[in-house]
Amino acid sequence: MSDSPSLYLLSDTIDALTTPGTPVFCTGVIWCIVTVGTWLVSTLTGNYSQVDKLWSILPAVYACIVVCDARTTLMAAVTTFWSLRLTYNFYRRGGYAWPPWRGDEDYRWSYVAQGKMVSILANPVVWHFFNLAFISIFQNVLLLLIAAPSIVAHVHAVSVDFTSGNALTSVDFIAAFSAMTFICIEAIADNQQNTFQTEKYRRKNAGEALEGEYLQGFLQSGLFAIVRKPNYAAEQCLWTSYSLFAFSCTGVMIHWSYIGCILLALLFQGSGRLTERITREKYSAYAGYQQRVPLYVPSWTILSNGKGKIS
Repeated sequence: MSDSPSLYLLSDTIDALTTPGTPVFCTGVIWCIVTVGTWLVSTLTGNYSQVDKLWSILPAVYACIVVCDARTTLMAAVTTFWSLRLTYNFYRRGGYAWPPWRGDEDYRWSYVAQGKMVSILANPVVWHFFNLAFISIFQNVLLLLIAAPSIVAHVHAVSVDFTSGNALTSVDFIAAFSAMTFICIEAIADNQQNTFQTEKYRRKNAGEALEGEYLQGFLQSGLFAIVRKPNYAAEQCLWTSYSLFAFSCTGVMIHWSYIGCILLALLFQGSGRLTERITREKYSAYAGYQQRVPLYVPSWTILSNGKGKIS
């Protein structure tokens, strides 16, 4: 076996994942139950947002299960704050209902199921396979992987192979501060979008004249004047920051647990552009907004001159 700490911890993680009674084993059991459950419910109900309902909950659950020292406690606290923010936002957008398998379905699933992105997905057999492989299995794997730094920190804390101590380091505090900063950015963007949509529909329902961004139909001010998807941008930065916890406890710069934040970033490249395509089809002025404002990474011109704002 290699003497690499990263490989040791991967081996130890696999051992813990397959050893009944360990906290890591419990995360695996939950993953299996949730994956099978979301696939069955989505297949039976035709509502393919079952994983979406648990997206904001599962990483925090995984992180809390493996709490065993100061570092894993701090990590659980960060994921809990993230979970509360995202769960509340999903709730106020109508994502939850009773019975729990109801609630609004993400409009993008219907768009994809019609074959508008990939024509073969309009085939019912192919769509059901896509639901199993991507919506149910891959997304649940991703939710476990983005919490992998917590699992690594737990394995490190209980491993007899590492005796250097589990005291918090400056890297832990940098990771926590960075993650909390990005959570706050997400919360601000959530509230800006919610305020805009609430006011837009209030004006429509009241028969008031619409002007500016209300007339064009989509938010272009606040954080949305800096990047088109501030929530998505902050989410990617948040989980990248979170991966620093694994570096802090292992001292390994390149670590297997980083795959979670990498896959999440790749997912957002696809989902962000899917959302962009749908929005551009819905709002004629969106193409101009795309030319003025970057998707994820702010430009110096916008930051210095505020040129992303609607005229």
